[in-house]
Amino acid sequence: MSTVASPWEVARRPDVTVRSYAPGDAGMLGEIFHRAVHKGNHGAYTDEQRAAWAPRVPSGPDWEQRLTAQETVVAGVDGRPVGFMTLDLAKMHVDLLFVLPEMQGRGVADAMYLVLESRARLIGATCLTCDASHLAKPFFIRHGWDVVSSQTVERQGVTLEDWRMEKRFPPNPSA
Repeated sequence: MSTVASPWEVARRPDVTVRSYAPGDAGMLGEIFHRAVHKGNHGAYTDEQRAAWAPRVPSGPDWEQRLTAQETVVAGVDGRPVGFMTLDLAKMHVDLLFVLPEMQGRGVADAMYLVLESRARLIGATCLTCDASHLAKPFFIRHGWDVVSSQTVERQGVTLEDWRMEKRFPPNPSA
């Protein structure tokens, strides 16, 4: 199971806490993912694209495995999960970043991102990558990421546009 060292357990926003993924979180995180795709894209994707991207709430052993195989953090407000973010430590690739639609734009993603970037830097990462959606692209740019290329991905025969992005930082001599 992924863990986050204690210095990053509480994010920099007092109303948002960031903790490590825990057994039993998968169901709620699946709901957050599905709601974020279907209600939080602010018109960036068509109904057909959203249905292809997230046809149902992810669940089951494959979903649980995806979350436990990566460094997964969960953001909470008043003890309730409102977002999650995953980092594949083997590839240094941000795989998932989703926040409940009603909590978007309130610093939840920022809090989770700061935790995972700090963790990546601590273990000596010099570059992080992601495939950013229309909604996520400005978020990553604001955090100093660069667009490498635009991409077209296919989900269930439907194409969606996203962007391959990266963030480079100097090596950590203490890693």
